[in-house]
Amino acid sequence: MRISNLKEKIARENLDGLILTDMKNIYYLTGFSGTAGTIFMTAEHSYFMTDDRYIGIARQLITGFEIIQTRDALSEIAALSEDLQTVGFEDTVDFAFYRVLAEKLKKAKLVPTTNFVAELRQIKEVDEIATIKKACQIADKAFEAVLRYIEPGRTEIEVANFLDFKMREMGASGISFDTIVASGKRSSLPHGVATHKMIEFGDPVTIDFGCYYNHYASDMTRTVFVGEASPKMREIYQTVRQANEALITEAKEGMSLADFDKVPRDVIEAASYGEYFTHGIGHGLGLDVHEIPYFGAKAKGALKSNMVVTDEPGIYIPDFGGVRIEDDLLITEKGCQVLTQSPKELLVL
Repeated sequence: MRISNLKEKIARENLDGLILTDMKNIYYLTGFSGTAGTIFMTAEHSYFMTDDRYIGIARQLITGFEIIQTRDALSEIAALSEDLQTVGFEDTVDFAFYRVLAEKLKKAKLVPTTNFVAELRQIKEVDEIATIKKACQIADKAFEAVLRYIEPGRTEIEVANFLDFKMREMGASGISFDTIVASGKRSSLPHGVATHKMIEFGDPVTIDFGCYYNHYASDMTRTVFVGEASPKMREIYQTVRQANEALITEAKEGMSLADFDKVPRDVIEAASYGEYFTHGIGHGLGLDVHEIPYFGAKAKGALKSNMVVTDEPGIYIPDFGGVRIEDDLLITEKGCQVLTQSPKELLVL
């Protein structure tokens, strides 16, 4: 189905051929997860190319493709595309790749494509959803464990490392991005990657983390407090939680990408913290921890059933502190299912 959907799209876009080199896209189409691979597709043929390190695995694993062993995929493609007029390629390739591509395929018109396969990846299949749920469950269990680990005197790095190893211990293949642990005033940094700062009594601690499980990602954020939470921080926390939960109530198939951002932003603006919500509300989630769709006032399009997206409002006050709460949501026809189940009531450790 994935291959046929892609070939239909190639035809709609009036391409005679398509070159794919992004390994996440290659995994999506073939199940191959090595480090070297190229796909070349035409109306009649589907080719997968890899070198001698992976050729045995490819022949055992991949079906529906003609398998070619080579260390020079572009020369193979040039020979296969002599009669083709237009050949698409992913616009994420580097200039060195494009220069060689243009030299090899002198006769064809080269057409850069944006999110060509990613658009198909937005709608998750049953097995993909089950795998993402497992990645979220691992993150939830690791968060439960880290709550017993955080205390004054621990450093942000120690907390991040504890989480990372705990997720691996529970079956994750790795972290989905560098774990964010931002404490005290540093919690006002939306992407405050963990440092050697020591966590102190009274600190808010924002933890943004996730893992890969069987190639699919989770992504969750919680903010907790060590020892005590000031009245101001409690107010900020409740505002962010209300924004997060307002979106959960409204999100469903057909909701515009602009409204997905507007609903929680309106909650924060109504509480007079609008200027301190400085990023978008979320993003798609799947083989990449950040993938389409993205959201904002100018975003086009609407949510569709079986998209998995994040809901991550935050308030960040410089030199004071911040709060972010993030959940992973499975969009359905009538609403959404929250995949991350860690508690969201204000926690003072």
